[in-house]
Amino acid sequence: MKYSEYNDQIKKQIYEKYSLIAGVDEVGRGPLAGPLVTCAVIMKKDSKIEGVTDSKKLSRKKMLELKEQIIDDSLAVSYGYANNKLIDEINIRQATLFAMKNAVENLNIKPEILLIDAERIDSNIPQLNIVKGDLNEYAISCASILAKIRRDDIMINFSKIYPEYSFDTNVGYGTKKHYEAIDKNGITPIHRLSFLKKYYAKQESFL
Repeated sequence: MKYSEYNDQIKKQIYEKYSLIAGVDEVGRGPLAGPLVTCAVIMKKDSKIEGVTDSKKLSRKKMLELKEQIIDDSLAVSYGYANNKLIDEINIRQATLFAMKNAVENLNIKPEILLIDAERIDSNIPQLNIVKGDLNEYAISCASILAKIRRDDIMINFSKIYPEYSFDTNVGYGTKKHYEAIDKNGITPIHRLSFLKKYYAKQESFL
């Protein structure tokens, strides 16, 4: 099925045909440090939590409010991870697919179909890859919120180990303050070396 074909009619057909529908999403493709986190969630079929949308459009306070409702309205939730070393080893896209598959396989209920944000994983479960799925598909939005909270929590904990890098506020993204911390203190064991090659090349060109 092509991305453009996922419309209200197709959505209706899916929800009429399947009961165990898993939304799958990832958070953390772009940061310079920390893991990529994925989530797979099977929501109750009648779940309609107001305010659920793409996690990028929500404050942390709002996401934490929604988290409890999502958990209460879910049948199964699972997470997958790809740390910085794996990302450096196999590249960010392959690490994403690995972590998505891991999240799906760790569900304690086997879904009948997977709705995945813009990706397709190696699985014998029927699946649809939906562009902007975290915005347009409820189950994926729920997964997006849970994955975002889980990853932010991880980075907040890392900020206690590496306070100079402000991971509690930038969650690993390449902010000005983050780059300044790298220039001053070097890299940490959780930095993605493959993401910093261009930065170091640029720095060397000014020497």
